[in-house]
Amino acid sequence: MAEEHILAVARVERECFASPWTADGLRAELVSDTAVFLVALLNGILIGYGGMHFVCGEGYFDNIAVLPEFRRQGIGRAIVQALLDFARQHGGAFVSLEVRESNSGAFALYRMLGFRRVGRRRNFYTKPSEDALILTKRF
Repeated sequence: MAEEHILAVARVERECFASPWTADGLRAELVSDTAVFLVALLNGILIGYGGMHFVCGEGYFDNIAVLPEFRRQGIGRAIVQALLDFARQHGGAFVSLEVRESNSGAFALYRMLGFRRVGRRRNFYTKPSEDALILTKRF
């Protein structure tokens, strides 16, 4: 992700999440030493993105988002796989994330990529209130 992607990523955030990151919040990730944010482009148009923070061999996913009209085409999987590859190539021990309990599509994708459920965060999400499942993939 680069400065030229910020407004498009912010649009994806607004379309995909009830509590989206702002452009300023995303911009701050550009200068974070621990941030790894990637974008998915199709013919020069940003259609998705993913980000994590990677510290001391541990990766923590922030968001994975693909515009609704481009879902179920392998884009989310490619974003997640690229982040996993980064973590593995940089000596990562594991990657962890939270996912809405009702997000069965994302849960299925993460399970297929080797993530395992390790916990729950009660009422983690708002708009609507919902538990988060904590998933981890060890390398």
